[in-house]
Formats: sequence, C-alpha cells, structure tokens
Amino acid sequence: MSHVSTAKSYLNRPKAIGITVRKLKFNPKAIKRHYFANSPVMSHLLTGLSSTFPIGEQFFVHSVRNVRDRVTDPKLQAEIAAFIGQEAMHSKAHSEFNAAWRRDDYQLERFQAWLARKEHHVKSLDPKYQLAITCAFEHFTALLGGYILKHPEILSTLDEDAMKLWVWHAIEEIEHRSVAFDVYQHVYGDDAVRRLIMRSVTTGFASLTFYSASRLFLQDIKKSLPKIGGNLFGFYLLAKMMLQSAPEYLAYYKTGFHPSHIDYSEVLQMWKTRMATEYHLEAFDDTSQPMLLS
Repeated sequence: MSHVSTAKSYLNRPKAIGITVRKLKFNPKAIKRHYFANSPVMSHLLTGLSSTFPIGEQFFVHSVRNVRDRVTDPKLQAEIAAFIGQEAMHSKAHSEFNAAWRRDDYQLERFQAWLARKEHHVKSLDPKYQLAITCAFEHFTALLGGYILKHPEILSTLDEDAMKLWVWHAIEEIEHRSVAFDVYQHVYGDDAVRRLIMRSVTTGFASLTFYSASRLFLQDIKKSLPKIGGNLFGFYLLAKMMLQSAPEYLAYYKTGFHPSHIDYSEVLQMWKTRMATEYHLEAFDDTSQPMLLS
C-alpha cells in the first residue's frame, strides 16, 4: 500500500516550470582539437572542464538526493526531478565528448581516476556540506554559462557541434541554477556555512581548472605552443571574463542572495530560438514534447 501511494504521489506531482530535460544530438568526433578561437589555451581549458563534468555532475545529483526525502514542497520536488534529468544528460554528452578526444591521445584517465578518489572523500562529508559544495559549483557553472551566452562574439569561432554542446549545456545550467540552492535553503538555511564552503570551492575550482588545462596543454605542447597569437587571445579572454564576472560571483556572499536575482530571461530565450532555428535542435522548439522523467 505504501508503494502504491508513493507511485501515485510521484505521478501526480506538478511539472517543473522552466527546466526542460533535452537530449543533445551532436557529433563529438567532428569537433577539432583547438575548437575555441583556434586558441589552445581556451580549448584546453574547456576540455579540462569537460573532463570533470561526468563525475562532478553525478556528485551534484548525489548531494541533492541525499536530502530529497526532507523536501516537502511539491514544486521543489518537481524541480529536483528535472535537475536530475538535465544533469544525467550533461554527464552523458560530456562522456561522449571526452571519449572522442581520447582518439587524439589525450590522457584523461589518470586525471579522472584522481577525481574519483576526491569524490569518494567528499561523499564521506556531512550531507549538509556536500549540498553546500554543489550550491557553490552550480553558481560557477551558471555564471560561466551566462557569460558565454551574453557574449556571443566569443562563440563565433566554434564549429557547429562544439556550439551545440557548450550552448546547450550553458542554457540548462541557467535553467536549473536555483534548484540545489533552494533545496539547501529548504533543508538547512545556513548561509554562514554556504558562504564558507564557497570560499573553499573557489580555491579548489581554480586549482582544478588550472591543473586539468595545463595537463592537456603539455600533452599537446608541440601543436599548442606555436600558436602564440591564439594563446595570447585566450589569456586575454580569460582575464576579461574573470573581471567582468566578478560582481556576479561576489553576489553569492550578499545577504538575501538568490540565484534567480540574476536575470537571464532575455538572453536565454534568444539562444533557445537560435538553437531551434539555426542549429535545428528540435529539443529547443517550444512545440516539441519534453522528455519524460523517471
């Protein structure tokens, strides 16, 4: 009887508004090595991030599921389901991207094994800290996703399949940017710990990104080093992005902060339309049927 009641409750819950689970259709093997503005620096940076996503996003889902049974709001439960669905699709797509890059002799396995050991350690922490870590990383991914969507000029050099992957991911990170935060506030509401964890995650995220990008650059050094102009341009873009994103990053520490306070509605709709019309991705067509969540 308990099982039947749970099933009925699950089927009758409201749908998540503004969070759509989409399956990406792209060809990761068609993406060239230095796909971002012919800049090894920026290309390896994004690929280094991609190498962390399958494990990272599985952890994000795990941290939310840890406390899901303590969420009493049906609306938030629906958003959690959509969040899990989107993260599962992201993990799958980036696993395909990472696998395609191994054909070019990038050695991601050792780095990913190191990440798996780190994940095992983090999963031993109190669920409160695990969820606070996810909140911090979700702020970073939404911030980075929002930046590239607001600055389409930096995407102008991407080929079609790279564009599909990174824009699709950016859109969905913005769509679900509030879910982990709302779960944390609903269950714990401890802003002091949330801010403290963000400081730690900031250092870790910067170190992780630098390490992974450096490893890829060194593996590819014979092809990367000669592209001086592309590398200088990459460092310029990186510095510009850090400076322009600083206010949004710092907003996380403000009293009363909520991710939805940062308005992406206009740029989000513009990119959804572009993905549907220019790149023919049916998943972004408002008339298409959303994927069903299990």
